[in-house]
Amino acid sequence: MNNQVLQRIYEIGIIPVIAIEDAAQAVPLAKALADGGLPAAEVTFRTAAAEDAIRAIVKEVPEMLVGAGTVLTTEQADRAMAAGATFIVAPGYDPKVTQHVIDKGGIMMPGTATAGEMQQAMNQGCDTLKFFPAEANGGVAMLKNIGAALKSAKWMCTGGVSAKNVNDYLGYDQIVAVGGTWMCKNDMIKAGKWEEITVLCKEAVKTMLGFELAHIGVNCADEGEAERTAKTLCALFGLEYKAGNSSIFAGKAVECMKKPGRGLCGHIAIATNSVDRAVYHLGRQGVEFLEDSRVLDAKGKTKAIYLKEGLSGFAVHLVQK
Repeated sequence: MNNQVLQRIYEIGIIPVIAIEDAAQAVPLAKALADGGLPAAEVTFRTAAAEDAIRAIVKEVPEMLVGAGTVLTTEQADRAMAAGATFIVAPGYDPKVTQHVIDKGGIMMPGTATAGEMQQAMNQGCDTLKFFPAEANGGVAMLKNIGAALKSAKWMCTGGVSAKNVNDYLGYDQIVAVGGTWMCKNDMIKAGKWEEITVLCKEAVKTMLGFELAHIGVNCADEGEAERTAKTLCALFGLEYKAGNSSIFAGKAVECMKKPGRGLCGHIAIATNSVDRAVYHLGRQGVEFLEDSRVLDAKGKTKAIYLKEGLSGFAVHLVQK
């Protein structure tokens, strides 16, 4: 993705959609979202406090990526952008509002539900479209059908997205991100339940990334030792023996390296639903990565990368599920 804002939306993955009745709650809410791993918000213009809320978040919580949602008019769009919104989202496709935002140099995500609306918005210059309401309009299955024809279309999906189906959406590579409210419902915001919101955000990130142990790589002295080690494990535990160019797998969990690789003892591979998103979210925790180890797929997305620091003699790398 060329646009830095859209790239960051993609990396964050889940954009909380918030409606703020009292602008004084904007900053503590933003801090709760960021502390939970989701430093982004679509502040909806469903309330009179939206403009002031955006301005306060932009000023007081600069790490937050702030957009404006439910933008229905050019006047609202101007107010949102003047307050500091970096992207504008609408529930429907209005060519006039869309063109106005584009002409102002803003990022516009008009709401679309049909291939016709999507094609018009793309031809007008929209890089990413809102698919809304997502579940009511057929969900991921509908977008996969449309995406087969509109191969360059990119969507942010909102409406019916939850912890139960978030990975169904994010697993489709033409979906940039999803918007949701399950981690910051209106009653929680009104009650000032910031710690609870932070916990729910952390759970959402955990669900999205889906970390799990993929395998452990054992550094063997040479190919002969790798063969003996793998065959012994397979014989003892009934595992499948699978030889590759640089290693031999004993089952799916143990990789016997034909020559010593990264790490003193070997490596630990952690699988994730999205390596790019994992790199972003772990990076916010201070984790560094070895760029020379990054492996890209045919679409330019990261499918493997090593962490800069190892653990107990083992190098650690992320791999795409």
